[in-house]
Amino acid sequence: MRKEAMLTAAIMGCAITAAHAVDVTEKTTISGKAFIDLTNIDQTLDGVKTAASGTGLDVKRFYLGIDHVFDQTWSANVTTDFNYVGNDGETQVYIKKAYLQGHFGDAFVVRAGSADLPWVPFVENLYGYRYVENVLVDHLKFGTSADWGLHAGGMFADGLVSYAASVVNGAGYKNPTRSKSMDFEGRLSVVPLEGLTFAAGFYSGKLGQDKEDVDALHTAQRWDALVAYVNPKFRAGAEYFEAKNWRQVLTSETDKATGYSLWGSYNFTDQMSAFARYDGADPSKDLNPELSSEYFNLGFAYRPRKNVDLAVVYKEDKADNGVVSTSNGSIGGVNDGKYREIGLWAQVAF
Repeated sequence: MRKEAMLTAAIMGCAITAAHAVDVTEKTTISGKAFIDLTNIDQTLDGVKTAASGTGLDVKRFYLGIDHVFDQTWSANVTTDFNYVGNDGETQVYIKKAYLQGHFGDAFVVRAGSADLPWVPFVENLYGYRYVENVLVDHLKFGTSADWGLHAGGMFADGLVSYAASVVNGAGYKNPTRSKSMDFEGRLSVVPLEGLTFAAGFYSGKLGQDKEDVDALHTAQRWDALVAYVNPKFRAGAEYFEAKNWRQVLTSETDKATGYSLWGSYNFTDQMSAFARYDGADPSKDLNPELSSEYFNLGFAYRPRKNVDLAVVYKEDKADNGVVSTSNGSIGGVNDGKYREIGLWAQVAF
């Protein structure tokens, strides 16, 4: 089960916890992963501290997954997550992934249901520090990690070339509602040398907003590119995206956004590493060309035991001349906004 799950993860380019899974039966395993932080946040809007500032503990993600293998071809997965809903003051559990999988060889693996999309989980695997921060397009809300639909992927020539493609509802894994059309996301990657990866991706669709009673005026599109080198000693990568009309599907205006991310890490030992990242973006090049976004983090990680990662990190999110929606909340104001966070982050898997 675990060997097959890890092979499928490599083919689909997705994150997986099954390598740490607990055997419930011969064909069923339970796995989990939690992202926890104890930090101090200092957030300002036009120089004034906001209510988000303060010190506390947060569990940003807690995935529980059940994998079941029916036979050599067919298997299924259900992965739950949770979030806090401020409107009702309660924490709610929801489905992150739920799919039936057919494994028809390394060249063709198909999934039906809510499953990993081709781009974000692929980059997360190469980046290696998702528990500290979402990768570029997820961080800036120009993409997400999973959605409901049909997903296919595979690899050829002993992993030299791999692909992933998804036809999805478009509104993300939290919203499986239907619309008049479905979206497409695809990725093609090449590994010409061991550790070296080149990848390109594309997204096109109405993001689930083209309803029978509401007509979409534009198609959202995104182009992605990545180069990364990963070996046991260090990681280095560069990601770029360009999006068109991502937030203008229902409006008459058109807009474009671009962004890039540079990241790297160095392993001093099997247990200790240092890492850093810098992102820059122009989230609204046509409607608000003065709007800009910057992000960076710097940290030191320690693995005290298998499946447990701890990191001391400083990170900063900044927006000038407007507001930018990020995985750290809305950053910015009339003039500028800053989000600074320092503390301890942890990833625990089983």
